[in-house]
Amino acid sequence: MKRFFAGVVVMCGLAAVGMGQAADPFPAVDQKYFTATTPTVDTVNAFLKAQWGFDPARVWKVMAVQKTAAEGISKVTVFLADTTPNAKVQSFSFYATPDGNHAIVDGSGVIPFGAKPFAATRKMMQDRADGASHGAAGKELLLVEFADMQCPHCKTAQDTMKQLAVDFPQARIMYQSYPLTAIHPSAFQAAAYGVCVQKAKNDAFFVFAQDVFDHQEALTAEGTAGVLSGAVTKAGLDPAAIAACSTTDATKAAVNASVKLAEDAQIEQTPTLVVNGRLITVTEVPYETLKKMIAFQAAADGVK
Repeated sequence: MKRFFAGVVVMCGLAAVGMGQAADPFPAVDQKYFTATTPTVDTVNAFLKAQWGFDPARVWKVMAVQKTAAEGISKVTVFLADTTPNAKVQSFSFYATPDGNHAIVDGSGVIPFGAKPFAATRKMMQDRADGASHGAAGKELLLVEFADMQCPHCKTAQDTMKQLAVDFPQARIMYQSYPLTAIHPSAFQAAAYGVCVQKAKNDAFFVFAQDVFDHQEALTAEGTAGVLSGAVTKAGLDPAAIAACSTTDATKAAVNASVKLAEDAQIEQTPTLVVNGRLITVTEVPYETLKKMIAFQAAADGVK
């Protein structure tokens, strides 16, 4: 099964059947397949609109909400297609948990569910994300990039992040460190330097980070110290002072807090962009699609 909720679906895109956007290509609903009282069809439709509403070409219909052998867990079956001629109808299912707040989806695991599935993560980011930022002063449209300075895909994503700042001046864009130390041995040290650079001067962080990305291939056991020192110098700060700051318990705690935030938000890879609570794997989404997703989320949250 495709990863239907992993940021973007590799198909065509959404318009809820029954809302007048497109003819209904699906068979009639049979009420015998609605044996569970929760979630309601309205809740499922709102959930799917939150996931797919950025693309008006997709259509779907909820075909079943059924009880399962596990107490309180419902199986939801949806037919979906797109508005192109002769489009194929596909079927997929997911499971809704008894608390009404989670769905279990093949390929995506346990994810937030409900009419506003991104609201809790949005608040989490507004309350706890504290990385270097630029753009708008407010957090009405908050784009939080979770990245690892030793991650090649994160390096690639930086051009995208710069373009987003141009296209969404109403957004506050934040960099949040998520060093994947199991595969990137220099990532934690780079993140610690980043904390100290940000503490010294917020805007200097982005100069520092870009220079680290530019010399990423030299983040080795022998080369990391030189790369980080050079990036600090380029950012206009004192390498010795930043190096001393990077080894303090407070700095290490700040990096660990950023990692904990990523884990609490169920972020599993870098780079991940959190758009008002919605998780998007930046390098897996074409830029024009990413723009549509951000614009749709902003509109859904009442951001002009």
